[in-house]
Amino acid sequence: MSDDSLAIRTLTTDDLPAFSSVLVRAFLSDNAEGLQYREGLVFEPERSHGVFDGDELIGSGELLTRKITVPGAGQTPIAAVTSIGVAPGHRRRGVLTRIMRAQLHGLHEDGGEAIAALWASESVIYPRFGYGLGAQFYRAKLRSKAAFRPGVELETERVREVARAEAIPLIKAIYEKEAPLRVGALDRPESAWEFNLDDREVRHKGSTEMKFAVLSDGYAIYRVKSDWDEEGPRGTLTLHELVATTPRAYATLYRFLLDYDLIGTIELNAALDEPLIHILADPRKMSRSGGDSLWVRLVDVDRALVTRRYNAPVDLVFGVHDDFCPWNTGNWRLTTDGDGNAEVTRVEDAPDLDLDVIDLGAIFLGGTRPSTLAAAGRIKERTAGAVSRATAAFATDREPSCLESF
Repeated sequence: MSDDSLAIRTLTTDDLPAFSSVLVRAFLSDNAEGLQYREGLVFEPERSHGVFDGDELIGSGELLTRKITVPGAGQTPIAAVTSIGVAPGHRRRGVLTRIMRAQLHGLHEDGGEAIAALWASESVIYPRFGYGLGAQFYRAKLRSKAAFRPGVELETERVREVARAEAIPLIKAIYEKEAPLRVGALDRPESAWEFNLDDREVRHKGSTEMKFAVLSDGYAIYRVKSDWDEEGPRGTLTLHELVATTPRAYATLYRFLLDYDLIGTIELNAALDEPLIHILADPRKMSRSGGDSLWVRLVDVDRALVTRRYNAPVDLVFGVHDDFCPWNTGNWRLTTDGDGNAEVTRVEDAPDLDLDVIDLGAIFLGGTRPSTLAAAGRIKERTAGAVSRATAAFATDREPSCLESF
């Protein structure tokens, strides 16, 4: 239901306090000062929208200017959707729909980013607006002192736990080397680094400040929390981020964390294809539970599909359905050459595959296979073998991974 008494407009820097207040109320918090500080680190008012009931701001949404690593082509611009919130008492009035329309239709009309993505607070919401589940992750708990399998190679260089000021330039250099190679990883302008490394005491939640462990080819950022019982120390190490550019650095950093004194459990978020479980002598030392991470939306099908490279030559017509962004509805021919470069054109030919734009978003980064969606009844094969050809073309060497919530 849409309420015609509401108005939507682009925000200004003066709106930041009200913007933060909406988010505090929407996400059941009372830390308005802290949230306003964090939002202010990345706030792009000219890319933010507010829905007003009279003079009261009751709904918000923002687009961050970021880049994401897409298959075979490195980093490409993405509209990173964030700060979506509707104040209690104002739901079911069409506020979210107005914000989504302003964002997606605005990107299309202005020739902005061809791809949008977000982390969803509630996973049932965003498919209504064409977002598909493009990447997943798992939450893991790992017992400290867990042994590695025989033959795991470690660096001869010792891991150093260093102060924040010394660590930051080192970790930035390593991240900027690795992120363009990992599908789903985001670039990090200075504002994003400040946001991710915000370490005010209110964020510690009983743990220490951030700690930094570094090698020449990798780093780990983590917090530790002391705990004891009648059997001795049972502390928790919460891993914020681990990036390594070589298998040896990767194993060495995890060996350092596993052997951390007075720790009983290591908690982390990990990519679906995280190598860690394969270097443990006993994989059951790590328990896992899955979750969704990045939801992907193709704003303009033709502009988005040509930003990535494809794993196999293909010539297929996709019959796309898109109720929220109707300019995408129609038949689109995707042709790729031997180098994976693509051309996308609107055609009148009968489709080889019928699917919703949601499903195109899901398969775009390679994290969801067309064959999986076909088995779920979401993609309809009209030409024999089309699903297999699409699956081969969209395949990637590794699962996409975006562990950076924004």
